[in-house]
Amino acid sequence: MNKIIVVGAVAGGATVASQIRRLDSESEIVVYEKDRDMSFANCGLPYYLGEVVEDRDLMLSATPEQFYDKKNITVKTYHEAIALNDAHKTITIKNHQTGETFEDQYDTLILSPGCRARHLPIQSDRVFTLRNLVDTDEIENFIVNEKVQSALIVGAGYVSLEILENLFYRGIETTLIHRSDHINKSMDKDLNNVIFEELDKREIQYRLNEEIESITDRTVTFKSGHVEDYDIVITGVGIEPNSDWLKSSSLQLNEQGYVPVNEYFETNLEGVYAIGDVIETFYRHTKKPTSITLAWGAHRAASLIAENLVAKSSNEKSAFRGLLGTNIVRVFDYALGSVGISESELENYDVDVVEQTQKQHAGYYPNAEPITLRVYFEKSSRKILRACAVGKDGADKRIDILSTAIIGELTIDELRDIEIAYAPPFSSPKDIVNMIGYKAQSK
Repeated sequence: MNKIIVVGAVAGGATVASQIRRLDSESEIVVYEKDRDMSFANCGLPYYLGEVVEDRDLMLSATPEQFYDKKNITVKTYHEAIALNDAHKTITIKNHQTGETFEDQYDTLILSPGCRARHLPIQSDRVFTLRNLVDTDEIENFIVNEKVQSALIVGAGYVSLEILENLFYRGIETTLIHRSDHINKSMDKDLNNVIFEELDKREIQYRLNEEIESITDRTVTFKSGHVEDYDIVITGVGIEPNSDWLKSSSLQLNEQGYVPVNEYFETNLEGVYAIGDVIETFYRHTKKPTSITLAWGAHRAASLIAENLVAKSSNEKSAFRGLLGTNIVRVFDYALGSVGISESELENYDVDVVEQTQKQHAGYYPNAEPITLRVYFEKSSRKILRACAVGKDGADKRIDILSTAIIGELTIDELRDIEIAYAPPFSSPKDIVNMIGYKAQSK
């Protein structure tokens, strides 16, 4: 019997195990997960802390018991993979509940160990990170038991911004600091100005180019010399791949510790695949390498790996065509989304840009609000490389359209030809996407 071992659960590992079982009823499948929970709604955690999602059980997607009873998949939580011996096709597992260490042999190995949160070099019982449901429970218990009234959010990626918004709505006085002046780096820097407007409107304190020097009980001393008291500190200062345990094997890692994979999510080792946040994959439209820690890629990879494992020949295998990094975040009244290569990667191309600001639907219809759409394209090929949208309503729709346009390999000029559903509550006769195409004619 073929034995498939999956290291790590959550979005990547749990999904790939489930997808394999859907197509393969015979193989033995074992999932090892180092943490307490095997599958949970990671992206929903800030909204649970904000009491937008009131039922904690809704955060749990599946349990080991459910996976075994319904799918005949063995999931062992609190079991951490600590070594890979690719010559003997074994992994070493540590059971954190008993302290026992043992080896398990695989025919196929799928690596989904994810990433871990970076931690500040500061020791304090008031400092937390948010990466999983255990972190969420610890933060929630601390807020309740300590009657938290004030919070410091460190870092300004989209998770930190979501935490800040949700704690504010919960009635907790929030402050944001960031070590540079470019927050929410998925967006063009100047388009983030609406975030500061939203913070100012609510009298939420923030300081850029600021870092923590030390923490003594509730007192935080900053490198700027500023001193202030907070009940809780939640940090979001980046992530690192959980790949240190793989360095003793022959598995290839890149300089940042991510696992490079090909279009079939195969590593350099035969029979070893990788999926999720830990991998280095590639952009769909430029083919350049990238690591993007978003859920869509993990779920797409899970389906492709499962399909290819049961394929009877190489001709039946399905190749992954790459990521676009399509993302969006809500910050109070605004949504900010982008798709394509990052702002910094644009310098590798000869690009031009088209930008349009107009109402998201007919201006005479109630609640018309401006939306800004900015699209970068390669001058020679007219190929769309990146797009950003920001507005109170409709930013998600336009970014989804641009994502689809890139997948369809439309040029910037062909945005004129996209027929968008129009009625006064939804759009305009010439939608903002069409206007980008028309304006590109002059470039």
